Amino acid sequence: MPFIDGSFDRIGHPVSWPGWAGAATERGPRPGTGQGRETLVRDTYHEQLDSVGHTLVEMAGLVGQALQRATRALLESDLAVAEAVISADDAVDSLHRELDVRTLDLMARQQPVAGDLRTLVTSLRMSADLERMGDLARHIAKIARMRYPDCAIPQDLRETIGQMGEIGVELADKVGKIIEGKDITAAQSLEAEDDAVDRLHRAVFAELLRPGSPYSAEIAIDVTLISRYYERFADHAVSVANRLVFLVTGEG
Repeated sequence: MPFIDGSFDRIGHPVSWPGWAGAATERGPRPGTGQGRETLVRDTYHEQLDSVGHTLVEMAGLVGQALQRATRALLESDLAVAEAVISADDAVDSLHRELDVRTLDLMARQQPVAGDLRTLVTSLRMSADLERMGDLARHIAKIARMRYPDCAIPQDLRETIGQMGEIGVELADKVGKIIEGKDITAAQSLEAEDDAVDRLHRAVFAELLRPGSPYSAEIAIDVTLISRYYERFADHAVSVANRLVFLVTGEG
């Protein structure tokens, strides 16, 4: 049974989050009558709402792949992979722009209210978070490219950075599933994994700042930036999850 938040659109029909829109839409008379045309318009509108959710899921998948490949490029000094990550970010940016245009067009043409309006506004913010996650993966790849053929990460910090990358990829994967399934329980559990990234981020800083640290200023700057990029990636993933909770429950 799809979740319906109890709100109604401007012609009195229940609204729902994308992915459930079709399930919530009643089947009316065949097209050709006035009421049939109204049903057809309503069905089309809900299909357009569905497409917004599908795009968000696609973006989550792309940014997770980007971070995974950026981490590989960073730790293995793989120039070809770094270049691929940098180029592939254009696809995420394109989806972000297209989603924004479609969402604003729906808001202008359909004048949504209540649950539908909350869905569209929240989707805009989720899209911005996901686009930023893609940018952060690209930043990591750029540092890998800049330091090639050397590795930007000292040997004794590679395990920590690798762990940050693994958790970040897991977060992106879970975000996609959370959006697709509207799973607020899973959304609320992401904070624990974000905390793990924060602990690793602090551990990197502690190592860089310890007395007698052997790292040059260049290495310290690179590692500091990279660690920060992973930490921010996780923060944006949690932000998407929190927005999903608000979308479903209306509570932030």
